[in-house]
Amino acid sequence: MTEQSTPKGDIAEVTVAVLGGTGDQGRGLARRFALAGHTVHLGSRSAERAERAAGDLVEGESVPIDVRGLDNAGAAAAGDIVIVAVPWEGHRELLEGLAEPLSGKIVVDCVNPLGFDKRGPFALDVAEGSAAEQAAEVLPDSRVTAAFHHVSAVVLLDPEVDEVDLDVLVLGEDRAATDAVRALADRIPGVRGVFGGRLRNAHQVEALTANIIAVNRRYKTHAGIRITGL
Repeated sequence: MTEQSTPKGDIAEVTVAVLGGTGDQGRGLARRFALAGHTVHLGSRSAERAERAAGDLVEGESVPIDVRGLDNAGAAAAGDIVIVAVPWEGHRELLEGLAEPLSGKIVVDCVNPLGFDKRGPFALDVAEGSAAEQAAEVLPDSRVTAAFHHVSAVVLLDPEVDEVDLDVLVLGEDRAATDAVRALADRIPGVRGVFGGRLRNAHQVEALTANIIAVNRRYKTHAGIRITGL
């Protein structure tokens, strides 16, 4: 890990890449960061699909935003901070193939390893402990953090929602990296980035998503979390 990859100066100048950026969560995060003034690169297995998704986001806003579509490798190379928002099933394989372009970069893993059955959502067992810890194992030369697990894609994509009522727990081993990701979270109106511990604590943060989904289904809402006393 290298301190040289820490974004310098104003976090507003940081370029954001979202791998898996054509999914709902990826598009929602991309939209909010673009509205905050960032250049955002959507990554997908298909560059054409990413370009279409980026074009749809740009055309859907009443104000100019800068969103561009690339394949995942191109997006990984282009971003100063790279958010991983891919399905759990393809998580390891994708990151193994992107170890070189992600080397030295802040990588934000927001993947939730969940299963679903007739009783509802549940957390899956992960050999490494969590998706974030798997990412750290696969990307030893990257500065892996975990964040944005509990954001509602519906809320992020809703043009009627100006402020997102949410605290984002940010976990990681590198203080400068977690500070940068907390500052990035703060760029979304209404959102507050909160340090949530080291990566070994990521499992329960990822697993909590199953509880939040259950809450949302029961109460027909799009709940998030807030940390009190700060």
